Amino acid sequence: MFFRRKGRLKKEYDEKVIMQLNRFKENWQKEKLFLERSLDPSEEVVCQTKIAEAKYIFLLKEAKNRNVSLK
Repeated sequence: MFFRRKGRLKKEYDEKVIMQLNRFKENWQKEKLFLERSLDPSEEVVCQTKIAEAKYIFLLKEAKNRNVSLK
């Protein structure tokens, strides 16, 4: 009875990881593009780009640990 719930919860959280992964990837790409187009980027813009990249890489590793396949 309780074990059926485990499969449903795993599937639900796997979908959330995929959605967040796609969102953070888009965010990182936008920040990276903004940084590349800047003539004289400020330190804040550089830090925001690095933070966006770190978030994306963290979620990518989490997806790998959970054995989530991107469709």
